[in-house]
Amino acid sequence: MSAREDILSNIRARRVRSATRPAPYKLPALPKEALAQFMDRARASGAEIRSLASAADIPSAVAEALRDRNLPAVVHLPPDAQWAALPWDNAPGLTTTREAPGGDDAALNMAPFAIAETGTLVYLSDAARPASWHFRPGLEIAVLRADCVLSHLESVLAKAKIAGTLPHTINLVTGPSRTGDIEQTLELGAHGPKALVIFIVGTIAT
Repeated sequence: MSAREDILSNIRARRVRSATRPAPYKLPALPKEALAQFMDRARASGAEIRSLASAADIPSAVAEALRDRNLPAVVHLPPDAQWAALPWDNAPGLTTTREAPGGDDAALNMAPFAIAETGTLVYLSDAARPASWHFRPGLEIAVLRADCVLSHLESVLAKAKIAGTLPHTINLVTGPSRTGDIEQTLELGAHGPKALVIFIVGTIAT
């Protein structure tokens, strides 16, 4: 037997002909019910949580969030037409604008899903909900329906696929923007909003 044949023979003898199949992946169980877990994790990431009974409470809640921070009573709304149906007259003195927000502005967004495991908001971009909207304002106010909180990222992606085609961009937002790249000093607002307020609609949980 030549050296070449000897080498090939040893390779064939050592080759694993049928690798053991790994066990099917199982999503880890949450320590709490999904909504409670999301609220805990979102607060731990630096987000403020406010619970609203219905969407009709959004205008007054926005005005209150701005007052609490001594910010101008102006909120920027994305192109999505759904915001026009809210009772903005319930918040006297609050001005709404469709202009793109800047770094000192407050902007309102609708988060179609959230991940309970990590306290993460999930934004699916489209023409009425541009991806850039989540990175421009200094204060982001996110609206989330209580029944849209799912346990894991895999659950969110599966639900999004059922609802329609996945968008070209999915933004995952966990708390305010922050970085510690410079001298290990934590800086808020480096790549996005300095503050995040989440309105959970359809629950009175605290």
